[in-house]
Amino acid sequence: MKEKQIKIQVLHLITRMIVGGAQENTLLTVNGLKRIPDYELTLLTGPSLGPEGELLSKSSSFKIKLCHYLRRNINPLFDFIAFCQIYSFIKKNKFDIVHTHSSKAGILGRLAAKLAGTKIIIHTIHGLPFFAEQSNLKNKGYIALEKFVARFTQTIICVSQSIIDQAVDAKIAEKEKFVKIYSGIELIHYKKDPEIRAAYRKRLGIPANSLVIGKLARLFNLKGHDFLLDAAVIVKRKSPKLKILFIGDGILRNQLEKKAKKLGLSDNLIFTGLIRPEAVPYYLQCVDVLAHTSLHEGLPRAVVQSFALEIPAVCFNLDGAKDIIRNQVNGILVSPKNIQELANALSQLLGDKKLRQQMGAQGNLLVREAFGSQTMVSSIDFVYRRLLKSLDSKVTNKDELKQIKKINKKIKKLNKKIN
Repeated sequence: MKEKQIKIQVLHLITRMIVGGAQENTLLTVNGLKRIPDYELTLLTGPSLGPEGELLSKSSSFKIKLCHYLRRNINPLFDFIAFCQIYSFIKKNKFDIVHTHSSKAGILGRLAAKLAGTKIIIHTIHGLPFFAEQSNLKNKGYIALEKFVARFTQTIICVSQSIIDQAVDAKIAEKEKFVKIYSGIELIHYKKDPEIRAAYRKRLGIPANSLVIGKLARLFNLKGHDFLLDAAVIVKRKSPKLKILFIGDGILRNQLEKKAKKLGLSDNLIFTGLIRPEAVPYYLQCVDVLAHTSLHEGLPRAVVQSFALEIPAVCFNLDGAKDIIRNQVNGILVSPKNIQELANALSQLLGDKKLRQQMGAQGNLLVREAFGSQTMVSSIDFVYRRLLKSLDSKVTNKDELKQIKKINKKIKKLNKKIN
């Protein structure tokens, strides 16, 4: 009779599974690891509240558990109940590895895993919880918490070198504890197709001769849609048939519609509304230049997606932008919040089709080499196996020490008899 294989029990924990970069990364990671026979995967998450949509309906290939009190916003009562639920769940299931994502789940989950006796605790930073646009008091609080839970985290995965540098500067942990693994995408879905471009432009009411600036992001604070609208007023002077395509939905839609009307951009601005992640490659093909104007982003995943379709990008020069934008090679970096620089860079690309094609091709080369989802999953698998091997080595050493102690006792007894 064939002996049943004992699988490595892995828990992934994230605050919520809305339509967003960190969540898509987590879903790709869990689905990818599920294909490796050695692992048994479980996902624990809070409810996906809000207008951003959810991803759980795509997650039927592994176990999913809902922690009802795990929410994004700070709530002392809910947070305490969520912590107790997470602790009980980890303690009961005796996971070999607990891998957390996002700030709230990362803090509560790692502390719960430590108290529950989990041997291997890993955290992925998709974006640091402390940043320039946030109050100094909040930043100090997050840094203190991150330092505390980093003490019993074996490895901290970061999606860009910029995150590692900032975390080390903040003394979250020693540099050796961090590892860079880029956030991957399913490259098979990103193929240029003129027919798809024409069909989706028609669906959105975009004329064939219009140039399109696209922004792929939730309509949410710090995503920088306002900056793009301000810049579009300047760009429109040279490109009167300009269209601005906001791909995504969120709480700021009404506010952005009012601002566009005030700026005289109502006829230029198009909202896709909420779309499924698998539809992103189709809508992106309508775009000629991507604008990434977020003020806080661990790694601009939208830029990676646009590069996969050979679309160049203009990006604020902060956080992980430097990891993927080679200035004037595959895109253009501009000073954060500088409307004139942003407008100039967008106009430069919109006015030169050959330059767009050259930069888009360079971006595509980078993404095909380093940002495939399988590359990401294989790297995480390597981290797991390295830590498991290290754990086995420690156990072996303990066993060896026990044996040595037993032998020493026997030698002492023999010596007594001889004497």
